[in-house]
Amino acid sequence: MGKINNNPYSAAFFTFAHYIYNVQVIFDILEKSGNSLHLKNFMERKELLADLFTDIEGGRLVQVPSTNSPDDLWEDIFACKGEGMIAKRNESTYSPGKKHNDWLKIKNWRTIFGFLTFYDTNNDYFTVNVYDHDTIREIGKCKHGLDDEAQKTLQQLFITKGEKQANGYVLPPAICASIHTLDLFKDELREPEFKALELEISAEDCTYDRLKIDMAMMPSAVELTNMDKVFWPNDGLTKGDLLIFMREISAYMLPFLKNRTLTLIRSPDGVNEETFFQKHLPSYAPSFINSIGEGTEKLIICDRLESLIWFANHGSVEFHIPFQKVRSEYPNEIVFDLDPPDRKGFPLAIQAATWIKRLIDDLDLISFVKTSGNKGLQIHIPIQEGTMTYEDTAIFTQAIAWTIEKADPSLFTTERMKNKRNGRLYIDYVQHGKDKTLIAPYSPRLTDDATVATPLFWEEVKEGLTPDSFTIKNVVDRVQRLGCPFAGYADAAKMQNMDKMLELVKE
Repeated sequence: MGKINNNPYSAAFFTFAHYIYNVQVIFDILEKSGNSLHLKNFMERKELLADLFTDIEGGRLVQVPSTNSPDDLWEDIFACKGEGMIAKRNESTYSPGKKHNDWLKIKNWRTIFGFLTFYDTNNDYFTVNVYDHDTIREIGKCKHGLDDEAQKTLQQLFITKGEKQANGYVLPPAICASIHTLDLFKDELREPEFKALELEISAEDCTYDRLKIDMAMMPSAVELTNMDKVFWPNDGLTKGDLLIFMREISAYMLPFLKNRTLTLIRSPDGVNEETFFQKHLPSYAPSFINSIGEGTEKLIICDRLESLIWFANHGSVEFHIPFQKVRSEYPNEIVFDLDPPDRKGFPLAIQAATWIKRLIDDLDLISFVKTSGNKGLQIHIPIQEGTMTYEDTAIFTQAIAWTIEKADPSLFTTERMKNKRNGRLYIDYVQHGKDKTLIAPYSPRLTDDATVATPLFWEEVKEGLTPDSFTIKNVVDRVQRLGCPFAGYADAAKMQNMDKMLELVKE
């Protein structure tokens, strides 16, 4: 318990522990039925581990597979900002400790730039800093990585030119270095190592904004531009902030964009300036962006990190997707869009979502919920492709919507004309149709406060929830702390018991 209590995420762990469970990740097996497997080679042990998992049900134990394609694996590691790769010899046996040549860890370094201001003579560490506007901000300490000559030169520079203080020497911002690191945790570099001393870089170039971009590990295929352009004036958020958010959230967002056509809302000069829709691939798009169709009618498919960042770099703020996959006539999800008249009416969305949840629970359906990113909530029901037509889903969504409307017509309506809703929440079931679109999970919105369409745990949908609680400033931290509430979305579609729903549709 001591380690949990000292963990900065422990409060969140206990808050959500009743519906987030621990998962054990297993990559090797060293003993089976009391017999040691140390002398079995790596591939034999992997086969035995795979055999073991054929008898294991449930998701608390996860097997880590191996691959013979390091390039494909590294692409996944980079996309997910993983720490690195373990390379093992197929014929190697298991040996404890590190004194062997049978495996190698290849780290996925982030390279950042900082200036050095303090040399600690007690432990030989140098303090690394960046400028946060006009303030010097310490981001960690670094010791390893330089060769002996460079290390001694750096030490002597501090000793001969620096101001003597307790435990070491101080120099003003001038000496810059490039540094490898695995992460920036609680504003401190993890496992930093010097890459090189940088004589061509000035301390003024080492900024916190640059640090955030470098830590995001942007794909090299996209040339980033106009990073300082303000996109959200109310909060002073820039295009750079948008790009960092899109990069950090990409691993959670891309699974919902893959194999679907994409409609964008672009706002190249910020959310208060001109905006426009785009669903066709522009002629100047790079070749790594996929599409479907011919000529000027190519529809966009955003199925990789480079594509996502390229669109964001061209001012795409909102990402909308249809309810079916590419080349399919059948929906693979059902969605209810709960649209109150304004944000003050958000409690109506909470109430409607709660009522709809009871109805679909009674039908033995698995459902998910997210904020719209504006003023409402959206309820998703994943289904297997081909099990229902759009005509079927229209009958179902209409039945649920009419049931809620009938339960309290003073609060809820299915009236499409805004001027006839009279302050009631609109249950939009008509929008669920072929080629119609909905905001994608984790997409930013063109709101003044940079809100995000954010997946929620159902337990969060209660009094006190507000739509402005989730923005590009905090959603990445939220999903990293709590996990993605939509993580089991694809599996839920396969598990869905649709018997009662199909009976309702046929009545």
